[in-house]
Amino acid sequence: MEKVVQVKVIRPYVLEVEFSDGKRREIDLEDELLGEVFEPLMDPAFFKTAMVEGGTVAWPNAADFAPEFLYHHVRGAVKP
Repeated sequence: MEKVVQVKVIRPYVLEVEFSDGKRREIDLEDELLGEVFEPLMDPAFFKTAMVEGGTVAWPNAADFAPEFLYHHVRGAVKP
């Protein structure tokens, strides 16, 4: 399983994620921000606090996405 090694917030709800195999993906998470733990991420300022933690993308409120979900996210675009 590939791990996240770098994350950059592109715009609200969109991340550029680099994985341990060198692949990068631009991932739109807007439709995934459902439920109590993800609700704070709807605030663009809070969304910008995204960081790499434990091989995936996480936020200070303990919200995170599994690295395999991010790697295979169907709305994500592969970047060279």
